[in-house]
Amino acid sequence: MTIYNEKQIQIMEAAEELFAERGFDGTSVRDVAKQAGVNLAMISYYFGSKEKLMEALFRYRGHYIKLQLENMLQNNEMSSLQKIYSLIDSYIERIMKQQCFHKIMAREQMVHLKGPTPKLIHELKRTNQELVQQLIAEGQRKGEFKRNIDVPLMLATLIGTVSHLVTTKHYYQKLNNLESLSPEEFQRHLKKKLSTHLKSLFKAALTYE
Repeated sequence: MTIYNEKQIQIMEAAEELFAERGFDGTSVRDVAKQAGVNLAMISYYFGSKEKLMEALFRYRGHYIKLQLENMLQNNEMSSLQKIYSLIDSYIERIMKQQCFHKIMAREQMVHLKGPTPKLIHELKRTNQELVQQLIAEGQRKGEFKRNIDVPLMLATLIGTVSHLVTTKHYYQKLNNLESLSPEEFQRHLKKKLSTHLKSLFKAALTYE
């Protein structure tokens, strides 16, 4: 695990905003330096290049996802279904809080098929999928989950549903006559709706109930 200092995190978060807004190709190291309020030499010192900066950003964000899933797998006090429910809530929370990073993921998957970014995305997806597969397999061994669960499609349903609703929330709010809610109230409403819907869906798909 790489430990990043406050200045490195400041630079990565500035880069994250710009990569989300302009894309990787549309952002220069000079842009990042200006956004972060640091000089070019500091970015070169800490990261070496724009590609290495993007790699660091993926490691930084990906580490906490991996750690959360590993801790969940090692928790012997939760049932397999409770772990799935916790997984759902953690994804909702993370996508809502890290919208720039998930915008980068969505944009880069559509735009780039070659180069360093697709490799980073592939590695992050592979790690997450393997850990979720372990979680599902544990439930199957205990007889709590059905056999023949399509984990990639399950993850696509989870991430796709949350991402779509979060990125198009203004339409959802207007279409469902929720414009009287404050931003905070609407955020809570959306989080609760997503959590209830996805848990119901996954319970039906995974369990014998």
